[in-house]
Amino acid sequence: MNTTNHETATLGGGCFWCLEAVYEQMEGVISIKSGYSGGARPNPSYDQVCSGATGHAEVVQVEFDPAVTTYREILQIFFTIHDPTTLDRQGNDVGSQYRSIIFYHSDEQQGTARNVMEEIEKAEVFPSPVVTEVVPLEKFYSAETHHQDYYARNQSQPYCQYVIAPKVAKIRKLYFDKLKKSSAAGD
Repeated sequence: MNTTNHETATLGGGCFWCLEAVYEQMEGVISIKSGYSGGARPNPSYDQVCSGATGHAEVVQVEFDPAVTTYREILQIFFTIHDPTTLDRQGNDVGSQYRSIIFYHSDEQQGTARNVMEEIEKAEVFPSPVVTEVVPLEKFYSAETHHQDYYARNQSQPYCQYVIAPKVAKIRKLYFDKLKKSSAAGD
């Protein structure tokens, strides 16, 4: 997935639909793919991952141009759109498949992730300790086709309206200067 001058971030912070919807708004993001990582079962299905038995987390792989959006900025947004202090839970989504996790692709990404987390802890951004795991990416499995671009295709669905849309609105407000021009215009 790595293209010349592009980097990839693999992140899990609850439902992959939420992460995908937010990163689709960001300038410098080339592509996003929802999927699964961090477990033992090869080629898991959504139902298998949701059972909690595979050990995988729902994740997104974000391909981005670091000359436009840095890995640090990708992580700052990551820590803005989910609660990294809840173990195996995001809102009503409960289970290890919804854990807060960063799968790094290089030593440099590992160092940046740990630095950002230390800064968050030092600034006491959250009332509880950050429990986000930082581990090397071993394998990424793409989610089924109907999970890709979910928010863009299903904005009228209740989950999209009540869970995803507020996260997108928050990012549009807090990171207006980092939005793709069409997103900034309210696309």
